[in-house]
Amino acid sequence: MKALLIRDLRLATRAGGGFGLALAFFLIVCTLVPFGVGPQGGTLALIAPGILWVGALLSCLLSLDRIFALDHEDGSLDLLATAPLPLEGVVASKALAHWLTTGLPLVLAAPVFGILLHLPGPGYVWLVLSLALGTPALSVLGAFGAAVTVGLRRGGLLLSLLVLPLYIPTLIFGAEAVRRGAAGLDPWTPLVFLAAITLAVLALVPFAAASALRVNLR
Repeated sequence: MKALLIRDLRLATRAGGGFGLALAFFLIVCTLVPFGVGPQGGTLALIAPGILWVGALLSCLLSLDRIFALDHEDGSLDLLATAPLPLEGVVASKALAHWLTTGLPLVLAAPVFGILLHLPGPGYVWLVLSLALGTPALSVLGAFGAAVTVGLRRGGLLLSLLVLPLYIPTLIFGAEAVRRGAAGLDPWTPLVFLAAITLAVLALVPFAAASALRVNLR
């Protein structure tokens, strides 16, 4: 499993579509919003939690179709399906690689982008904490969507339509935690729900993704 993780990390950095593209898209979103709603600091501070979370969520979508696509194209996925490592472990490894190359850089860069949107000072800690709790769920759910659509021509649009509704609870509680933290209110309730969603996703979704892979590889 460790060897598979290292291989996926190397492929992500060599083939493109990793953290560089996600960070660039996140920056574009945070840069364009002030042009669209105006440069007023009060307005930007009010919408900053939601915009930052939406930007991070959409940035995660960019590389989801590559989680299994490269392995399917060169036949590696068929070999992984017959390897001693269970498919659930393969899914978990690839989701972890996606998070390390996409989710983690977004978590680290989010405070810098928050400055562009005039995020209030108390909200930065909760922004990082909520993204750190929520982005693993985005990667695992994305791996499930990639497993369902693997092998389909032009499956990127279908993947987005499949995954986006599953992202909504994470988006709601993540943005609400940042909003409450920025306003000086108690953010722990949405954070607890966010952590519960992530734990449930980590425990259940790899099995669903592995089942989808088995069906598609028959």
